[in-house]
Order: sequence, then C-alpha cells, then structure tokens
Amino acid sequence: MKKIIIFLFCLKTLFAADQTYECNQIFNQRKGELEQKIEQIDNAREAYDALRAATNALLDKKKIVLEKKEKEINATLIQIKQKETNIKNMLQENKELLKAIKKAKDDKISETYSKMRASAAAQILSSMKANEAAKILFNLEANKISKIMAKMPPQEASKITNILLKGPPF
Repeated sequence: MKKIIIFLFCLKTLFAADQTYECNQIFNQRKGELEQKIEQIDNAREAYDALRAATNALLDKKKIVLEKKEKEINATLIQIKQKETNIKNMLQENKELLKAIKKAKDDKISETYSKMRASAAAQILSSMKANEAAKILFNLEANKISKIMAKMPPQEASKITNILLKGPPF
C-alpha cells in the first residue's frame, strides 16, 4: 500500500509540475501581451500630451491675437465716441450760429421796415406772400404795424391779420 501511495504521490507531483509549467507559460504569454498594451497606451498618452500641448499653444496664440484686436477695437470705439461728441458740439454751435444769423437778419429787416414810411411799407408788404409779410410785421412795434396795415388793401390786411393771430412760426 505504501507503494501505491508513493506511486500516486509521484503521479500527482508529475501532473502538478506539468500544470505549473502550463500556468507559467500562460502567465508569461499574458505578461507579454499586457506589456504590449501598456506600451501602446503609453504611446497614445504621449501623442495625446503632444496634441494637447500643441492645441494649448495654438489657443494661447489665438488669445493673444484676439486681445490685440480687442484693444484696437476699443481704441477705435473711443476715437469714434470722441468724434461723435465733437460733431454734436459743432452741430450745436452751428445751430446757435444759424439762430443768431436769422435773428440778426430779422432784426435788420424789422429795423428797415420800422424806418420806412407806412405807405411805402404797406405797398411792399401787400405784394409779398402773406406768410412772409406776417413774419416781418410780427417783429415790428404795435403802433408801426397799425400804421402799415391801415395803408394796405383791406383783403391783404385781413389775410395777414389771420396769420398773425395763429402766431409763429409763419
């Protein structure tokens, strides 16, 4: 019986050694495959890192260009606002100047008609359009208006009076 047990033990050891050899072989084979996959992953990671670095560098360059353009646009915008302010100021000055010129013209015409004789002024104003005559008469003194209107034909004086009643602008 000892012999059978020894024989069985030897067989078992032999089969166990054979299985161990197969396990080592499978392990070494899998180890090689895993090392290849790790190398592929490392290569892919290096490629990814290089791509990310290149992308970041490109984005940084684009950002610098964008900031430069933004500064140029802001500078242009400031210039436009300054020019707009200057134009508004010039426009206001021109309006005031035009108003002063118009007032001076109206004053000069009023002064001219106020120095005229009533009959001569009435004759001239009667031949004008009623709106223009009303504008001139509006700037004269009341007693001068009454003297001129008295010398005008009644129909013309009536038209001018209706326009004067409405008031400026004529």
